[in-house]
Parts: sequence; structure tokens; C-alpha cells
Amino acid sequence: MIGLLGRKLGMSQIFMEDGKVIPVSLINAGPCPVVQVKTKETDGYQAIQVGMGERKHVSKPMSGHLKKANLKSVKRLGEFRLKDLGKYKIGDQLDVTIFAVGEKVSVAGWTKGRGFSGGIKRWGWHGGPATHGSMSHRRTGSNSSGSSPGRVRKGKKLAGRYGNERVTMKNLKIVKIEKEKNLIYLKGAVPGAKNGYIIITKKD
Repeated sequence: MIGLLGRKLGMSQIFMEDGKVIPVSLINAGPCPVVQVKTKETDGYQAIQVGMGERKHVSKPMSGHLKKANLKSVKRLGEFRLKDLGKYKIGDQLDVTIFAVGEKVSVAGWTKGRGFSGGIKRWGWHGGPATHGSMSHRRTGSNSSGSSPGRVRKGKKLAGRYGNERVTMKNLKIVKIEKEKNLIYLKGAVPGAKNGYIIITKKD
């Protein structure tokens, strides 16, 4: 599956010719230079590695890795597994032209991290009584019975780390493409916060 690395800029809306309003996610996608071409002989699988963005400081191993593609730095690296590598070579630039308006793509991103959260925030519990001397406004309550099974069952919904999980949204329709600005307008929402990095893919 071929694709691009991108950055979520936020949400907006587009008015269509028939007057309908479509909510869209605005994505800054690419350009993504091809940093490495992986083959079955050398790496055990076929894929291309692409980069996006720039950063101030780059480690020496990464600098040597990027030197083959005549790059000084990249902010992010990503891979796309392909059946046919004949079209691509190190140094090629992938941009929004690999997509078309009306095409459906998959978008993978990382949801907003919310740290260690209680059960009400994490699972949507209603909470305990708010008045009459209740001491269990937002507490967990009983976790299990004492005699049988005498332990907390697996999968019990409790407080814990919430968010910062990789989520993939499938079949998002491309509404508009601005080649000069490297922008893609996708119908609907994509995971992650503003300026978060995402991966856009389509079937090759």
C-alpha cells in the first residue's frame, strides 16, 4: 500500500455545488522523499521508507542513513510495503499527486494522550450519589466478590492510562486537493491532535 506521511492541521468545512456542507479534516501531506528501498534479499520484505519535515539535531547514524538520499534531516520516518518496487528509487519525491479527488484512503494516527485517568473519564461511568453524605462520588466501588472468585476478573474496567493509542480510520473520501500547498481535504475526522503526524495510505 502506497501513501504519504502527513500532519493534521485541524478541521473545517466545504460548501458543495448543491449547497451541502461537508466537514473536512485539513491535512498537510508530504512532500515525502524516498530514504530507503527495502528488498526481500536485504531486509526480508519489500517496502519503501519515506521521510517528512526537518529537525535541528540529527544523530550521526541517522545522518549517515539520510546521506544516501542527499538529505540533511527528517522529522518523521515511515514505511509502506509494496508488491512492486520498480517505480521507486532513493531520492524520489512523493507528493499529493499520488492521490485523486473522490478516492478513498485509510488514515492512521495516534489519539490524544490523557495520562492516568479515572473510571468516569476513561469508561464513561455515571458516578455515585452526589449528596446525602455519599463518600463515593467518583470512586471505583466494588471490584469483585470476596469468596468466589476471590480476585479481580480479567478485563475489569478500572482507572488507568487513557489515550495515545494508534487508531486507523478507513474509507475516508478525498474531497479536495491543493497541489501547490500540499494539502488534502478528507471528509470526516481523523485521529490525533492538531499538528499531530498521521499516515495516509491507499491500495497500490
